Amino acid sequence: MIKLTDEEFKILVNYIKKEYGIDLSKKRVLIEGRLYNTMRERKFSSFSQYMNLLFRDKTGNEAINLINRLSTNHTFFMREHQHFEYMYNNILPFWEENNKLRNLNIWSAGCSSGEEAYSIAMTLDDYFGSRKDLWNIKIIATDISMNSLEKAKRAVYTEANVDNVPKSWKKKYFIDNKDGTFKVCDKIRKSVFFKPFNLIEDFSHQLFDLIFCRNVMIYFDLKTKEELINKFYDVTKKDGFLFVGHAEIVNRRNTEYDYVKPAVYKK
Repeated sequence: MIKLTDEEFKILVNYIKKEYGIDLSKKRVLIEGRLYNTMRERKFSSFSQYMNLLFRDKTGNEAINLINRLSTNHTFFMREHQHFEYMYNNILPFWEENNKLRNLNIWSAGCSSGEEAYSIAMTLDDYFGSRKDLWNIKIIATDISMNSLEKAKRAVYTEANVDNVPKSWKKKYFIDNKDGTFKVCDKIRKSVFFKPFNLIEDFSHQLFDLIFCRNVMIYFDLKTKEELINKFYDVTKKDGFLFVGHAEIVNRRNTEYDYVKPAVYKK
């Protein structure tokens, strides 16, 4: 396997952090392993050759390929189920009583292959039932990995992915393909809008009632994480919520969000 020199590692890590906010300074082995096939396919003998190609490419395609290779996309339906239970039992009843306009904007930021966004959609559909038609609900799901977004749009998952889905929901919201895979039903699939987006970019043009950004900021350094949380706060509506991963720590001294419970914050 081709190894990164110290200088190559430094240059590549700095580039990824500057362009995408992802801190891979302790992921040298991961970078070498994930880019092994790329190096072999291109017949490169050093990472410097690869980086020359990366930095010369004006189309951005090589950068997209790089992020697709390096992104870790381990996820499954109803991951960290406490969030969906809190949403169902606390947030949705609160909105139903207080949101007189019946407009809801929800963002799955760093949606990976779509399981989180579809879990949100199923939670909403199950809670509102026939009352859902009275609401204008928009679920936006974004990720920097085009590979993940393509999988999300296909909405076909293995049995292991749907293990945590309640049996009644699996029957209601999935089509069993009889080959060990399950496809999200059209009603749920069409309720989510997927698009590519880099969280380092500006997103101040839209307000949200609920933002999911879970197990994404673990790849960011402290400064980038705090800047991102403040950006989330600015686009969260009053009485709106931010969900982060349970393994992620939000410094309460550096945010205006109110702490609600572990990994749940309110504006």
